[in-house]
This record gives sequence, structure tokens and C-alpha cells, in this order.
Amino acid sequence: MKRFWLIVVTGSLVALAGCHSFKKENIQPPTPLAKDFKPTVQVTRVWKERVGHGAGVSGVRMEPTVVNGVLYAASTDGAIAALDANTGKTLWETKSRTHGWFGWGDKKRKDAFYAGGPAVDGDLLAIGTLDGHVYGLSSKDGSQRWVATLPSEVIDSPTINNGLVLVRTQDGRVYGLDSNTGERRWVNDQGSVPLLSLRGNGSLLVTNGVVFFGSDDGKLMAVREDNGEKLWEQKLATGEGRTDIERMNDADGGVVLDGSTLYASAYHGSLTAVDGPSGRPLWARPFSTYTSMALGGNSLFGVNTDSQVWAFDKSSGADMWKNDDLKYRWLTAPAVQGDYVVVGDIEGYVHWLQTGDGALAGRERLSKKAIRAEPVVANGLVYIEDVEGHIAAYRLGAK
Repeated sequence: MKRFWLIVVTGSLVALAGCHSFKKENIQPPTPLAKDFKPTVQVTRVWKERVGHGAGVSGVRMEPTVVNGVLYAASTDGAIAALDANTGKTLWETKSRTHGWFGWGDKKRKDAFYAGGPAVDGDLLAIGTLDGHVYGLSSKDGSQRWVATLPSEVIDSPTINNGLVLVRTQDGRVYGLDSNTGERRWVNDQGSVPLLSLRGNGSLLVTNGVVFFGSDDGKLMAVREDNGEKLWEQKLATGEGRTDIERMNDADGGVVLDGSTLYASAYHGSLTAVDGPSGRPLWARPFSTYTSMALGGNSLFGVNTDSQVWAFDKSSGADMWKNDDLKYRWLTAPAVQGDYVVVGDIEGYVHWLQTGDGALAGRERLSKKAIRAEPVVANGLVYIEDVEGHIAAYRLGAK
């Protein structure tokens, strides 16, 4: 049975049949940016580089990762690289010799259309592909250590923990692979996956021997890390509505952990706080989103399906503020850099909002291409990547 994916664009929908072709319908125009905007924080671009051609037309979010002062990034056209996170200097880069979408070329990595982004732990780098493979590479030079074959696309970053590479595929399954060999240890199969869902998966959250993730049918799931057995599930959306699109309730964002409390959200669903050990809901409030939330101090920050930026009290879910200035700009998931919330938009702009009241404080333009990947904050810098593989690092200073 053929599955259909949807990408949310500025409050409207783009239908994808398969992976690489789409038709835009009823797209709201992005809210124009204020020409008389006066920044209240100084933003300095530290460096800018490029790794491959990014996500291209794949519709996935290519997100870099920063570990021990090294930024790792990949592209769907087979490039993968390690850069000095402070200077942008390339430490190593490898490219698979693929030609076209069908993988002619390198026999060892003939399908190396990397997706999602890399995960790094020690000397192991793990990354999935659009053709359903997971590669274990050396984080020191990119050389291949092993490859695992899975039955569906891997379009989000794996997670490495306790000798396992944990991977979620687009058909709803979660796998535990041996980090030394890539051998399959276990698989968790949710059973039925909706025919219609958002194209994307939130990152797996692994802590205290438990793997947490949002499901394609709007649930927060908890499974055992050692064998994939389900521990509990909590509904985040009810799937109500007159049409298939209105009833779609994909939990496409990542799960946020604060102490023992989990925060998760869903498209056409709720933002919900859940007790991690028991799965018991603590509070819930309506909030439809297709991205992950971000935590900063006593607040949760999110972007709804109209690209309005919200702040909520993390203890109760009460509204703290809402910013409409970037409505319909198809914003990324938010990240927190110091006292500011950072988001990228469909026209290549990066925006900084004050965490206290949501006021716009800074703006820079990475490129003229869309930014879909969540900003990555590390070592006092924020790293932004656009859909064509341009990556920049920004630092904040006093105005």
C-alpha cells in the first residue's frame, strides 16, 4: 500500500506522493518583514561554509550535530563532513560516488543519500539514508565500519546510547542496532501506521533505559531500550475532523525532557506534560505544531502550524506570550540561545526573539533558500543550515 506524506507550509499543506515531487495548493504568503526593524541585540556571523547540496528536493530536514567542538553535517547527494565548530575549517570530508537517484557508482555506498543528519558518540558516526540503510562510520575520518539494511527510509538522525544505534524508519518502526557491527538487536513495530502523515520524524529521546518518541498516529510512546518492548503510550491528539487532513494527528516533533517530566506535542493535537516513569499526564493544552518544542528556564517555546511563536509556562501550560510577526513564514523548530529564541524561515532569514516577551530582537539572512532544520546551539554559538547545505555559525553580543 502506497503511503502519502504531507509537509506543512505556512499553515497550509503540500501533498507528497512518494518522495520527490509535490504540488503546492492554497499557500498563504509569508508575512512581510518590517523594513524599519531595529535590532536590540548584536548578531555576528562567525563563519559560513557548505556541505554538499543539503536536503535538496527530498523534503527532509538535514540537521548538523556538534560534539566536542566538531560540527558534523551531511547531504542527500552523498557528502558528509566534519568541521571545526569554532572556525568552520573542514577537518575531513567524504563523498560517495553516486550518480542519480538510483545509486550507480560506489558499490559499498551505492545508495548513500544521507538524510536527517549524523549522530556521533566517541569514534562512531551513525547516519541513515533515503534508501533505508544505516551507516556506521569513523568520526575521525568518515571511513566506513558497517552498514545495516532496513525496509524503509531513515529520515531523522539516529541516537547512539549504551552500545546501541537507535533508529526510526518512515514506516513507524524503531530499531536497536549493535553499535559495533550494525546487527539488528530488536525492532518495535507499532502495527498500523496511518496512510496519510507528515513527512518527518522527531528525534528519539533515550534516558534511564527508556526510548521516548512521538508516533504517526498522535501518541507519545515509551519502549525499553534493551529489547524494544512497549512500556506505555499516551494520546496527544484525538484525530477529529471532517476530512482526512483535519483528522491527521502526527506527533512529528521531538520529545523534551526536564527532570522527570516529558513535553510532547502533535499536529492537530495538544501540548502535553507527562510524568516520564509512569506515563501519567500532568497537564495538556490545545496546540497544533509540526516541529519540536524548546525549553528555556521556566518556559516552553513552540511554533504552531501558522508559524506563530508561543511561550508557555512549563509547570502549567499557561500562555506567556505569542508573536505574530513571522506568521506564515514556515518557521523551523525553535532553539534557545541565551536570552533569545532562535528560528529560521522559508526565505533564509534567521530571527532572534526575546525569551521574556517574544519581541523581535535580531535578524540575519543566511541565504535566499529555505531553512527547515532546527537550529543547533552549542558552545555559545547557534548553527543554522539551509536546504542547499549552507551552514553558518552566529554569536550574540551586547548591542
